[in-house]
Amino acid sequence: MLFERKAYQDLLEWKNLSNGTTAAFIEGARRVGKSTIAEEFAKHEYEDYLIIDFATETERIRNLFREDIGNMDTFFRNLSIIKSKDLPRRKSVIILDEIQLFPQARQAIKYLVKDGRYDYIETGSLISIRRNKEKILIPSEEYPIKMFPMDFEEFLWARGDKVTFEAIRQAYASCESLGDTLHREIMKRFKEYMVVGGMPQVISIFVNGGSYAQIDLQKLTILNLYEHDLKQYDRDNNTRSSVIFSSIPEQLHNHNSHFKFSLIDKNARYRDYVDAVDFIGDSMMGNVCTGVSMPAVDLESYADKSQFKLYMGDTGLLLSKMISFNKFDRDQLYSAILFDKIGIDYGYIFENITAQMLRAAGHNLYYHNFEYSPGESTTVTRANKYEIDFLIVKNRHVCPVEVKSSSYKRHASFDYFRKKYSNLKMSNRYIIYTKDFRREKDINYLPIYMTGLL
Repeated sequence: MLFERKAYQDLLEWKNLSNGTTAAFIEGARRVGKSTIAEEFAKHEYEDYLIIDFATETERIRNLFREDIGNMDTFFRNLSIIKSKDLPRRKSVIILDEIQLFPQARQAIKYLVKDGRYDYIETGSLISIRRNKEKILIPSEEYPIKMFPMDFEEFLWARGDKVTFEAIRQAYASCESLGDTLHREIMKRFKEYMVVGGMPQVISIFVNGGSYAQIDLQKLTILNLYEHDLKQYDRDNNTRSSVIFSSIPEQLHNHNSHFKFSLIDKNARYRDYVDAVDFIGDSMMGNVCTGVSMPAVDLESYADKSQFKLYMGDTGLLLSKMISFNKFDRDQLYSAILFDKIGIDYGYIFENITAQMLRAAGHNLYYHNFEYSPGESTTVTRANKYEIDFLIVKNRHVCPVEVKSSSYKRHASFDYFRKKYSNLKMSNRYIIYTKDFRREKDINYLPIYMTGLL
């Protein structure tokens, strides 16, 4: 099935602003829909198009990029003959699909864009781009478009629902509750989204009435593909990225405040795995949340890369991976999520999907641990340790974000964070939880389905 995606509007903006001076580069993990959206855009926004898929292309096509790229007339004449297609100039687009598999084609973008007779869209799975780009000169003529799994609004669109999220957006903008009846209905749909996840092929099975067993089978197929890719492309790291990726469910299930290498190997150290961690983040299969020593506006300046939390890029895949490791019975886990039996033991699932939504909304992920003594004299009273789940920056102000899967009445970490950093530029504080919207002083209690609007 073809689904409406927000990346289409990103491509439309690129086409109108660029006018042929750059190539759009759709970046993302495998199976998030990059190739599909590129072709749909080409069909509707150009008179004609051509797809060059480097996963299946012949050596004849590859040789054009090796031998003929220095002469554009020769290059396009031979391309036209091999593909039996003559594209109208300035009215056509060429899609270079899976470009990470053939780095010379990516390097050729500089000359293709300069030639100016066609537009270009590249698609690439970052699982191998980082490894292959060292062999080429990266073109500056690329316009990057990051593509994530389908978000909750796109999930609703796939169900034929164009109304619900508009109501959510209006309530968020006006800081108003939606009312118990509507909130409960939206939460029901959001829980389905949590279970299904955001991979288009999986959502297609769901909207066509497939069973959860069929849904899980498709998710496991994607996970197996990821594992294969990690092992194939991560030779330089001795499959360390594969080991780290596989450990994510256990790390989250143990409620670790940060990634513990001891769960991989008692002798493992960050310095031995730093490239592998970066690899997971670059691939967009995982979302890295970095610890910061100071919650300042320029969070990256205070980032400590050795302190991090690691989430799965898609929560639906996380659940299926947990089930495949026999950590949970599928019916038991899905029933807990779908029928309000979820408790503190499942809080990390809410944290994972919050990270997923914040990342898709354009935020880099940071968290902060701090010590604070609630007593009058910090020299006498022993300081306690607290953690802010996420820190984001909005309008040049730091905004702490706390995730609550069940109880939401206590927020000591928020209160002490406010006192400890009283001189900090801070606007709103956000608690992500399962109830309807409400505001208490400068704390916004957001139902979890509003997270993507932050």
